[in-house]
Amino acid sequence: MSDETPGFRAELQRLEKVAAATREAAEPEFLRLVGESVAALRGGGKLLLFGNGGSAAEAQHIAAELAVRYRRDRRALPALALTADSAVLTAAGNDLGYDEIFARQVEALGRAGDLALAFTTSGRSANVIRGLDAARRLGLCAAALSGGDGGELHGLADPLVLVPSFETARIQEMHLALGHVLCAAIERALDLA
Repeated sequence: MSDETPGFRAELQRLEKVAAATREAAEPEFLRLVGESVAALRGGGKLLLFGNGGSAAEAQHIAAELAVRYRRDRRALPALALTADSAVLTAAGNDLGYDEIFARQVEALGRAGDLALAFTTSGRSANVIRGLDAARRLGLCAAALSGGDGGELHGLADPLVLVPSFETARIQEMHLALGHVLCAAIERALDLA
């Protein structure tokens, strides 16, 4: 059968190319992210995840995998998506400005020893940058999954896992895959798998 759907094979080939490049480029920082996540959870901390748009959905997805289950039933892990509470998001946006929606929640919920994980395709969203800055000020590990050149996250997010692409769809696809790998690695490291 021929490629009846326009671009079907071409899109998958582009994804495969980005996946291979990510495997080569991102592994050291990703392994650091796994280590920092496991350290936070072992130390009694929690993971705070956030992002905008599709990245918000990815943050919620990965938080759910950790809090509920990934591979099998096991104890719940403290993970919270800062994108899920519409009352807090709209109150912070209305009263403080959209740039403060994540920083305010990090200030309310974050404690030293926790890990804040931003999902951002560009690394240039003011609210994500402010959220990570608040995390650093409060003694949290401020980490990010991003793409391309990482935007303004260098020196702010550590670890900073970069997908070597500037195409939003490919970056988001890799962020979801990396999120799943992170869940599996956390479960293994904590002997929960």
